[in-house]
Amino acid sequence: MRVAAHTAALVAALLLLAGCSGAPEAGAPDQGSPDAASTAPSPTAPVTPGPGAAGALQDPVSAAAPARSSVVPERVVIPALGVDSALESLTRDGTGWIQPPVAVDEAGWYRDGVVPGDIGPAVIAGHVDSRIGPGVFLDLASLVPGDTVDVVLSDGSTRTFAVTGSVTVPKEDFPTEDVYGPQPTAQLRLITCGGVFDDSYGHYVDNVVVSAERVA
Repeated sequence: MRVAAHTAALVAALLLLAGCSGAPEAGAPDQGSPDAASTAPSPTAPVTPGPGAAGALQDPVSAAAPARSSVVPERVVIPALGVDSALESLTRDGTGWIQPPVAVDEAGWYRDGVVPGDIGPAVIAGHVDSRIGPGVFLDLASLVPGDTVDVVLSDGSTRTFAVTGSVTVPKEDFPTEDVYGPQPTAQLRLITCGGVFDDSYGHYVDNVVVSAERVA
């Protein structure tokens, strides 16, 4: 294990991770505060994502609904990172923004996008960290070409992807076309926050985007 310190429907989408662009909720402890290290999540209430959360995708503009599988993804496994996570179902809120995963230690699949393994770029997002500790995609930026990502579907099958590359980019330079543009093959995008945490702005300044292509 290595651990380091849709098609046309999504062509016009712009990724903005809440941990990179949105301020934390009023009254929330700052990143790295004593309370953040000692506070445990309530078993009955979801933990509000902290400044390092993966967050909202802007409302995708749909030109046409893509053909899609009837199955849905349930888990994502990334052996190089020791990640084996259930997948939350991510959808848009009333304002059109895709909500981030509720659990810091679980990733989420954008359910109105491509099913992993279908033609086009499927999107899975996760937190890099939070006020209570590391997130599921803490080490996402350490993935290198050839590393594998397995997505387990609801029918019990597994679709395997191989990493083809990754970028860390300022959010204002997010490569929308590369991430969401039409693709002739089945691809996967893994997304989280990255770069420097800007205390004055309350979030990370970059996005980490890992691209992978289906190999099995």
